[in-house]
Amino acid sequence: MLARVTMKMLHHAKCFQRLAIFGSVRALHKDNRTATPQNFSNYESMKQDFKLGIPEYFNFAEDVLDQWTDKEKAGKKPSNPAFWWINRNGEEMRWSFEELGSLSRKFANILSEVCSLQRGDRVILILPRVPEWWLANVACLRTGTVLIPGTTQLTQKDILYRLQSSKANCIITNDVLAPAVDAVASKCENLHSKLIVSENSREGWGNLKELMKHASDSHTCVKTKHNEIMAIFFTSGTSGYPKMTAHTHSSFGLGLSVNGRFWLDLTPSDVMWNTSDTGWAKSAWSSVFSPWIQGACVFTHHLPRFEPTSILQTLSKYPITVFCSAPTVYRMLVQNDMTSYKFKSLKHCVSAGEPITPDVTEKWRNKTGLDIYEGYGQTETVLICGNFKGMKIKPGSMGKPSPAFNVKIVDVNGNVLPPGQEGDIGIQVLPNRPFGLFTHYVDNPSKTASTLRGNFYITGDRGYMDKDGYFWFVARADDVILSSGYRIGPFEVENALNEHPSVAESAVVSSPDPIRGEVEFIQELPKTISGKTKRNELRKKEWKTI
Repeated sequence: MLARVTMKMLHHAKCFQRLAIFGSVRALHKDNRTATPQNFSNYESMKQDFKLGIPEYFNFAEDVLDQWTDKEKAGKKPSNPAFWWINRNGEEMRWSFEELGSLSRKFANILSEVCSLQRGDRVILILPRVPEWWLANVACLRTGTVLIPGTTQLTQKDILYRLQSSKANCIITNDVLAPAVDAVASKCENLHSKLIVSENSREGWGNLKELMKHASDSHTCVKTKHNEIMAIFFTSGTSGYPKMTAHTHSSFGLGLSVNGRFWLDLTPSDVMWNTSDTGWAKSAWSSVFSPWIQGACVFTHHLPRFEPTSILQTLSKYPITVFCSAPTVYRMLVQNDMTSYKFKSLKHCVSAGEPITPDVTEKWRNKTGLDIYEGYGQTETVLICGNFKGMKIKPGSMGKPSPAFNVKIVDVNGNVLPPGQEGDIGIQVLPNRPFGLFTHYVDNPSKTASTLRGNFYITGDRGYMDKDGYFWFVARADDVILSSGYRIGPFEVENALNEHPSVAESAVVSSPDPIRGEVEFIQELPKTISGKTKRNELRKKEWKTI
């Protein structure tokens, strides 16, 4: 069944749109609905009228990317490239959707013919922000192989754990990490092919650049069912070994239309820059699916390390219209003198990954004239809550539930709690499981089962909903502190600490001090590979269990 989009304009003080999306997204191209900016001034109507059906077969490469190629050829799309890459040396690369399609089909043939990968085989991809990372994503879609991204910060031990636990059949990486792979490859019985992105050859590895020169760009996309596993994302591992989170072709390929259309407010005329590391689900959110489902341009800067001035210069020099980054990045940006930078094209800024403090949003607004629209989600989901265009922003709030989800605050028995009362943030999954949720934790049925409570998927985060329907983050469930009869979320304390100009970052955990607490100053905080603070290690140290 093809998609159908209906829109009804209602006239009040302002007109707003009513949208229903059914089945495949192909009809979005027919009626040019992706080009319409969103307005959530009437949030309840937008949410009530949202529907997203599931086609039996769906493949993002064929049903979305190749459809944009057709519109591009027909002159029915703005002249934006599909992909725009730059680096600090001034090099640039731009691809149209047609070029992206041709190159990804070459890559797909390499996976099938050179690497002998079959549908359902697993491919670990560990690359920095280089064009080949995007090609690998699309090539895996075309071949039906399961993509498993990894960050370039992985150690040899981390790589071994991921290769063994995922039973990966192939790995794609660069010169930097290839030696670590070779050191552990003999312990990984399922690994039978290795591709390297390099100017140099390496024994036992296929050189992607050389193979691409001779590969055919004729390839037939695999016809995948919507519920086939498309990708496996390792979680950050803030409370133990990283879990393997499985997503289907529809959960991200269709589910992330919520992010792209509503939260990011993207159209085919937009240029989207997301600074997330390529190893995490946030890159799938905002560097692949969300922009491309809307026909927008994916912009990326291959920065080897974080440089605030480079980010500001890039936002000023290039026609970037939508910017997405972590709260830590915004915090570091506003500490700079920004008076010499003019962001002529920038119109929409979003943030996710952790709560952003009101002082940062205020400073950003004062320096740029733009609000930061905070969003909340997980590796296991698409956008759960967000601040959307047309809505009032309450500083510090995660906003209201995404149109895709029915979000509630629930107690230990799965009962819905009233406004103002703290509990677990849950997504209703019964009687009907919504779009955009992971299917399971791979090889971990007990952990998968533990996420369900009554009719809800439990996120593991604590929060509350105010009387206006806005959600507020308190802490990860394991991070709530009990002190003198009070329940204290570390975020509110960290928020106060971070406002001091001498504090770069902070983490708050409970301490067994019998009378008064104390503040310990340390050189650096323990972090996961994704950069999240490992409060469990701080707690163990404080309680002297490590």
